[in-house]
Amino acid sequence: MEFTAQQIADLLHGSVEGDPQVKVNRLSKIEEGEPGSLTFLANPKYEEFIYSTNASLVIVDEQFVPEREVKANLIKVKDPYKSFAVLLDTYNKISMSKEGLENPHTIADSAQIGENTYIGAFVYIGENSVIGNRVKLFPGVYIGDNVTIGDDTFLFPGVKVYSDCVIGNDCRIHAGVVIGGDGFGFAPQDDSNYLKVAQIGNVIIEDHVEIGSNTAIDRATLGSTIIRKGVKLDNLIQVAHNVEIGEHTVIAAQTGIAGSTKIGRFCMIGGQVGIVGHLVIADKVKIAAQSGIGTSITKEGEIVQGSPAFFIGDYKKSYIGFRKLPELNARIEELERIIKELQNK
Repeated sequence: MEFTAQQIADLLHGSVEGDPQVKVNRLSKIEEGEPGSLTFLANPKYEEFIYSTNASLVIVDEQFVPEREVKANLIKVKDPYKSFAVLLDTYNKISMSKEGLENPHTIADSAQIGENTYIGAFVYIGENSVIGNRVKLFPGVYIGDNVTIGDDTFLFPGVKVYSDCVIGNDCRIHAGVVIGGDGFGFAPQDDSNYLKVAQIGNVIIEDHVEIGSNTAIDRATLGSTIIRKGVKLDNLIQVAHNVEIGEHTVIAAQTGIAGSTKIGRFCMIGGQVGIVGHLVIADKVKIAAQSGIGTSITKEGEIVQGSPAFFIGDYKKSYIGFRKLPELNARIEELERIIKELQNK
């Protein structure tokens, strides 16, 4: 794919400084730019590279004034980082604009398939499932019975969606994700064995959700496990049965959320956080990485850290004391020695 500077400027609502007809066909880092490539400058720390880059085109802030000669052509925009993100998204959509059916595949006669879809090799689509328009199902995707997938959603290779689950519009589900596997429900028996509790609910994923590779979202025992619109989940996250994650919450890798916990809107949860079941976490809460959440967080906007987690300001004060424990222990031992010597006199 090849585009002129003017075509890109029109897409980004920017202006060209230099040759509007210069062509680019790939993206690059500014320090690694080569002729025919496009890059961007958003962080002032990298300004030195704009004078040495061999890239043909650089996206810069509209207020940028070079201190010396720049070989590259420039596109000036209000926000270079955001503009480059738009460009990456556009490039990504173009590069993955596949359509049609690959063989072999299995589609139930009762399934409904929308227009302009892509169904890769070894895809399975079960009875009564509904696949929206412009959906991309990459090779090896499994769709169970009675599943609904909205328009413009991508399921990357190896995604498994169990029966009765619902996925909204414009979602991205990355490789290896399992949606709707059984929740972890077992009832202890008198003989110390465990009786499996049937999980007959489903998973509902609303619009504009992105789920990272190898994340597992369990189906509800009854009702639904719900991922609200705009949620972004990283790789390797466990979401247990009947959990609800509020709108536009973001969660980093290796976090585990136990059953029936309700997480609010606009929360930010770091990596390797553990959250026990049946809790409520308020809107806009921030949880630092490796924290353990054992009680509900009811104050909106609270920031917590530690295991068990508590207010981050108190945690940092406590951590200062913790780091001094060896020194304090040595001082106590010295004081005990002095006291003992005085007692023996």
